[in-house]
Amino acid sequence: MLIKTLTVGQIETNCYVVTDEDTLQCAVIDPGDESNTILDYLEEHKLQAKYIFLTHGHFDHTMAVEAVRAETGATVCMSRRDVGTGDYRYDPAEGAIMYGEGDQFHVGGLTFRVMETPGHTPGGVCLLCQDALFTGDTLFRDSCGRTDLPGGDMDALLRSLKRLYDLPGDYEVYPGHMDTTTLDRERRFNYYMKHAVQTC
Repeated sequence: MLIKTLTVGQIETNCYVVTDEDTLQCAVIDPGDESNTILDYLEEHKLQAKYIFLTHGHFDHTMAVEAVRAETGATVCMSRRDVGTGDYRYDPAEGAIMYGEGDQFHVGGLTFRVMETPGHTPGGVCLLCQDALFTGDTLFRDSCGRTDLPGGDMDALLRSLKRLYDLPGDYEVYPGHMDTTTLDRERRFNYYMKHAVQTC
């Protein structure tokens, strides 16, 4: 598995291209902006994008979705709870898959599993693939997503952080913004995650 981080847009959103190196099939996670940057990477490495996975529907994670979808034919996947409910959320084109807890998707030999983690938005999800955990704006290094935008819910976010804390084993954490981290590190040092364990 090859994971490429492309930091795009004014809010510096992390877009991830996750590739099965045997088949060159890939998934694009949160194409937030700069579609040319994303498409150039796919073309340069001769990758076939099978899915576009959205961790949530905020504009800074979705602005390049349509351009990437139109060019690659990839299927957009997101939670129904984040569809078309305000200025901050995204309306997918016809043919999108509405995914939820426990759904699995295969990209070459890779399997992605959906974990519902609402709080930052009602439809926030994390994606697990092998030892990688793509957390969107649920969990950051030393922090977590904001809940003061429409649909945000701090109590729900704390419950989601507790679910992540309770995952067995360790994961490399790939968040929607800022640096990568590990789940073990966040269990030990992240104030919000430790608070979630104490209160949920």
